[in-house]
Amino acid sequence: MAGEWRELPFSEAVLINPPVRLERGKKYPFVDMGALNPGARSAFATEEREFSGGGSRFEHGDTLMARITPCLENGKIARFCALQGSGVGHGSTEFIVIRGRPSVTYSDFAYYLTLWEGVRGYAISHMTGTSGRQRVPTDCLQHLTVPIPPLPEQRAIAHILGTLDDKIELNRRMSQTLEAMARALFKAWFVDFEPVRAKMQGRWQRGQSLPGLPAHLYDLFPDRLVDSEPGEIPEGWEVATLADFATLNPEVWTQETRPALINYVDLSNTKWGRIETATSYEATSAPSRAQRVLRPGDTIVGTVRPGNGSYALIFEHGLTGSTGFAVLRPRTAHYVEFVYLAATEPENIETLAHLADGAAYPAVRPQVLVATPVVRPPDEVSVWFSQATGPMLARISQSERESRTLAALRDALLPKLISGEIRVMDAERFLMERGL
Repeated sequence: MAGEWRELPFSEAVLINPPVRLERGKKYPFVDMGALNPGARSAFATEEREFSGGGSRFEHGDTLMARITPCLENGKIARFCALQGSGVGHGSTEFIVIRGRPSVTYSDFAYYLTLWEGVRGYAISHMTGTSGRQRVPTDCLQHLTVPIPPLPEQRAIAHILGTLDDKIELNRRMSQTLEAMARALFKAWFVDFEPVRAKMQGRWQRGQSLPGLPAHLYDLFPDRLVDSEPGEIPEGWEVATLADFATLNPEVWTQETRPALINYVDLSNTKWGRIETATSYEATSAPSRAQRVLRPGDTIVGTVRPGNGSYALIFEHGLTGSTGFAVLRPRTAHYVEFVYLAATEPENIETLAHLADGAAYPAVRPQVLVATPVVRPPDEVSVWFSQATGPMLARISQSERESRTLAALRDALLPKLISGEIRVMDAERFLMERGL
C-alpha cells in the first residue's frame, strides 16, 4: 500500500449503527427492504410511519446494508436519501447502518467501502443462523480489517465512482419521466377517453392543439360516447381483450431448437418494466424453466406473484424467459406499445395480484392476462399512438443499456480503487479516454 494508506478494523474506520434521536409516537420516513434495489445507490422512504422504538434508525447519507439472506447476496446496499423533513428516518430491523467516522472516513466513501466485496463478501461469509434465515452478526465486523486512504483520496475515489452513479441516477429519473408520460397518454386516450370528452365539451376545436393532442389528430377521434357492457366507450370503437391484440406464449425452445448459449431472464431480475440482468448459461446447464423465446416487441408479465411487478417490454434480441412469464407478442408492429401499457397498467397488475392463488407461490393462469378487457380503437388511432409513445419507450431501453455499461464500469473500478490497486489519477484518465 503506497503513501499514507493505513489498515483499520472496519468498526474503527466507520460508525456502525450510530445513534439517531427519534421520538416515540412521532411519524418519520420509513424504509423497508423493498426500497433497496441492487445496483441503485439511493434508497427512498416508502411511507411515513410512526416510530415505536424498534428497528433501524438513520439520517440522510447513511448506508443501509441488508444483513439477512438472500438480500445481502443480491446486493441490497444503498444510501438513505431524505427528500424533505428532518433528514432522519427508520426502517427494517434487517439493516446494518453505516456512517463515516469523523476525521477518519467520509460517509460517501463509507458507502463504496461497504459495497466493496472485501466488506460485503466478508459479511456474507460470517452469516449465522438456520438455512434461509441467516443473518450477519454485527460484532463480526469488528474483526474485519480494511484499507483506508487519506481523506482527500477518499473524496476523490467517491467522486469518481459517484460520477458514474450520478449518470445512472439521471438515466433512471429520465426513464421514470418518459414511462409516466407514455402511461399518461395511454390512460388519456384509452381509459378516460379524454380526446372524445374534449371534443364533446368543446375544449378541443378543429385546428387546435392540446397537450397530448396535436391538431392533425382531431378527425381520428369521435365526438360522442356510447353505451357498452363495461361502460361508455367512444362511438365506433369496440370492446375487446388483450387476446385481440397479441398472441400468448407463441414460442418455446425444444431440445432440438434451443441455442448453445441461453441468455436467461428470470422473474427475480425483472422489476417494474426493467430487466436488471440476463444470465448466460450453456444450454445443458440452463434452468429447466428457461423456455420462453423472447423477441423484440414482446411484453412479458410475471404470472407468479404478479404483484411483484415482474414485467418488461423486450427490445433486445437473443433473450429467453422463464415459464413464470406470460409472453404477449403483438399481432402487428403498431400494437407493441398498446399491448405493453395495457397489460401492465397498475390497476391491471393489482387485479392479477388479487386473482393469484396458491400458498407458497401465488399465481394466475396466463389466460387470465390475455382476457384483460380493453377497448379496440380504429387502426389509425393505434398507429398514431405507437408513433407518439414508441420513441419514449425506446429511449428508456437505450438508457437502461447505458446504465448497465456504466454500472459494469463502476463495479470494475470500485475494488481496484478501494484496494489501492489503481490510483485516482489513473482512474480519471481511464474515464476521460471513454468520454466520461
